[in-house]
Amino acid sequence: MLATATPLLRRFWYPVMPVAHLAEGPKPFRLLGQDLVIWLDGDGNPAAMDDRCCHRTARLSKGFYASGRLACGYHGWEFAADGRVMRVPQRPVDRQGATNMRVPAYRAALRYGHVWVALEDPLHPLPDFEEEGLGFRRIDEFHEVWNCAGLRLMENSFDNAHFAFVHRASFGDQGHPEPAKLEIEEHADGFMMITEVPVRNPEIQKKVLNMDSDTTIRHMRGRWYAPFLRKLRIVYPNGLSHSIVTCATPIDDGSSMVVQFVFRNDTEEQAKAADVVAFDRIVTNEDRDILESTDPDVPLDQTGIEMNMPSDRPGVLMRRMLAQMIAAEAKVPQPA
Repeated sequence: MLATATPLLRRFWYPVMPVAHLAEGPKPFRLLGQDLVIWLDGDGNPAAMDDRCCHRTARLSKGFYASGRLACGYHGWEFAADGRVMRVPQRPVDRQGATNMRVPAYRAALRYGHVWVALEDPLHPLPDFEEEGLGFRRIDEFHEVWNCAGLRLMENSFDNAHFAFVHRASFGDQGHPEPAKLEIEEHADGFMMITEVPVRNPEIQKKVLNMDSDTTIRHMRGRWYAPFLRKLRIVYPNGLSHSIVTCATPIDDGSSMVVQFVFRNDTEEQAKAADVVAFDRIVTNEDRDILESTDPDVPLDQTGIEMNMPSDRPGVLMRRMLAQMIAAEAKVPQPA
């Protein structure tokens, strides 16, 4: 499966960047091979449009904010969030106002401190993370480009067997290379994986867990939201809850904007956000190094193209469910 060759992927929400990055002006973003401009209107609501002015094709991401609108940096044409041209400065004052000229606009929403975009009618709503309702603090960790397919990252996120090897320098316990037992509950938009894994507890992690033992147990509930979003809630023996939200927003076939933030039920005094980020960055950099060596074309048809082992069950299920979604979408009558 190549992202840009899979129309179904246009029907999901993806986080593209922290909303704070838009405070001083519009920003470009490529989603599924399509160049967009992301910006904020006068009410602070996010907007997403094609990154091409309908006048002389200049990139609107090189523009600026003007009275709650997006102004093209070339000739100053002003756009509303729905893509309509609202003002052409070169016209007489008595001919200003909304016009029939426009650029294509897309759904945009603000949630969890990030701008989310869907290119077509979403199959499912934005996820509701229970941690927000419980009052957990949110720590924004990073958003950066990884040269790998989103599905590879998602499979890796539910692969207990890689801990002892990819993460051997951080928390992986090579004394327990066998994969942990797991349970899976299927949902319409993905699944929940429930498992527990023994891991090492290195010094940097002891500080953010407030635990002195050299080993610990991760009780994990991993929720996969199709196609490329997961929330992994890890509960430790001392009651600490550390929920990692990771999304691989597809830029094109071979690269993803990886957005990650965490929810925790502790305070800054108990564990500094910078220390939490520092340990998670060690882990994610280990993942990134190996994932960027994988093939971006992920076969959904499990007929011997890639071999499997029992611990690959979550990834195999992902591929099967995505294949079923693609097949169902293909059977939906399209408007004339």
